[in-house]
Amino acid sequence: MIAIDNILVSDDVVEAKFVCDLHKCKGGCCEDGDAGAPLAKEEKKILDDNFEAVKSYLTKEGLAEIERQGKYVYDREFGWVTPTVNGTICAYGIRDKQGIIKCAIEQAYYDGKVTWKKPISCHLYPIRIVEAKHATYVNYEPREVLCNAACTLGKKLKMPVYQFLKEPLIRKFGEEFYDVLHQVAVEHFDEKKK
Repeated sequence: MIAIDNILVSDDVVEAKFVCDLHKCKGGCCEDGDAGAPLAKEEKKILDDNFEAVKSYLTKEGLAEIERQGKYVYDREFGWVTPTVNGTICAYGIRDKQGIIKCAIEQAYYDGKVTWKKPISCHLYPIRIVEAKHATYVNYEPREVLCNAACTLGKKLKMPVYQFLKEPLIRKFGEEFYDVLHQVAVEHFDEKKK
């Protein structure tokens, strides 16, 4: 475990290798799970404020579920989450011509319609954040079968999880945190090589 202030980072975040391989997994993390994407408290308002700009990107089924359930729903285990279509794909999920699930919010972001890329829980995947009373836990939790291709590609490219997820880690915790994490990772690996 790596401690940076009150943020506790699992060793796997710096040791494991991971690079999403969308052509193999098809964005399956957007439809494989027990609930929709977890939302931070402040993201509910962001979603409310940006919904009209995102709406035109949604599928007919996704929009129908959002109109039926709301832009977000409360789940006992995960807190506020995005709604899903028939308990599977996120209501904000869209499939491209290759069958890869992408995010409607992220597409609106790339098209310059919104300034919010997507929920931080999605952006950080396969890192999962757990907020506790006195600490924040940063854990590496890839899906066992679904993420096999990403783990294989990460090993091939020698890409540690934290480097693959540099942008969302900085978005969540700031550049100073990332710089410290990187320094600890470098020192950690140098120690292991001795």
